Amino acid sequence: MQVVSLPVRPLDKQAFAPFGDVVTTDGAELRLINQGSTGRFHDLAGIDVTDQGGRAVISLFRGQPFAPPVEIAMMERHPLGSQLFYPLSSRPFLAVVAPDEGGRPGAPLAFLCPPGAGVNYAKNAWHHPLISLEAVSDFLVIDREGPGDNLEERDYPGIRYSIDALAS
Repeated sequence: MQVVSLPVRPLDKQAFAPFGDVVTTDGAELRLINQGSTGRFHDLAGIDVTDQGGRAVISLFRGQPFAPPVEIAMMERHPLGSQLFYPLSSRPFLAVVAPDEGGRPGAPLAFLCPPGAGVNYAKNAWHHPLISLEAVSDFLVIDREGPGDNLEERDYPGIRYSIDALAS
């Protein structure tokens, strides 16, 4: 079994764009509502869940913490809908994504998501399941519920990627 060290890069909107949206208030449109008493950061991510009769659901995920080394042996994708993860704690987490290579995930890319930033995985984007860091962490999740097969999982045969450190 080949083990490949996977560097971790800071979360960056442009680098993450092929896989979805970075969800942050930085640079977002701020609208004052409720007679000026509330600021609304508007339209932070493109929720895409209506294929084949799907609907958006909002859930709370509670992720158990990982510590390096983190092994990346598989990826998943959701062909019928996007999936948004926004941390409710002030802790970082990892977003690991991969380009599609003929219906399978290619070499993964790991992003360190700082506190206050989330990700919205685009429909059909390969990504690793939630990787919480430091402590048990809660996430607001918006994804799809409805008919159809909305989960594909693929292993990396003969290779394992290892995240040995959280800074690159």
